[in-house]
Amino acid sequence: MAFAADHDVPIAYMQRTRDYYSKLGYPAYRWAHFRDVPFTPLTKPLAQARLALVTTAAPYQPNAGDQGPRAPYNAAAKFYTVYSEPSGVVPDVRISHVGYDRRHTTAEDPHTWLPLRRLQEAVKSGRVGALTPRLHGVPTNRSQRVTMEQDAPELLRRCREDGADVALLVPS
Repeated sequence: MAFAADHDVPIAYMQRTRDYYSKLGYPAYRWAHFRDVPFTPLTKPLAQARLALVTTAAPYQPNAGDQGPRAPYNAAAKFYTVYSEPSGVVPDVRISHVGYDRRHTTAEDPHTWLPLRRLQEAVKSGRVGALTPRLHGVPTNRSQRVTMEQDAPELLRRCREDGADVALLVPS
C-alpha cells in the first residue's frame, strides 16, 4: 500500500470562498450550518426504494452562449426556479453557470453532475428499486433564504408527489 503524493489533498473550497468574497469587499461568508440536522433512515432497503435524482445542473439554453465542456463561467445560463424532467431519458443539462475549478476540471463528463444512466443501470441490476418518474434541478443562486423558503420546499413537494423514498443530490 502506497501513500498519496503530498500535493494530493482536498481543495479547501470553503476557505477559498471566504478569501474570494473578502477580497471583493464582502463581509465574511457564513456557510449554512445547523446544530441539529434532520435525518431519516431508509425505511426499506435501497433495492426496494424509489430514488429521486436531484441536480444543480442547468437545462441547456441555446441562446445563452457557450455552455459546453471547457466553457468559461456563464451567468447567462443560470436558472432561478426548481425544474423537473422525465427520468426515462437523459436531458441536456450543463454546468457552465457554476463556479468551479476550470483549471483542473474540463466538465467533459456529464455523468459527474447527472449520473442518470448509471442509476438506470442500478435499477436494472436490482441495486436500486426504481427511479421516480422525474428528476429535479435546483438552482444555485447563493441565497440561503431563497433556498430555505422557496427552493427546498418546492423540491420536497415534487419528491413527495413522485413517491420518492430517498433523494440523491448531485451538486455541480
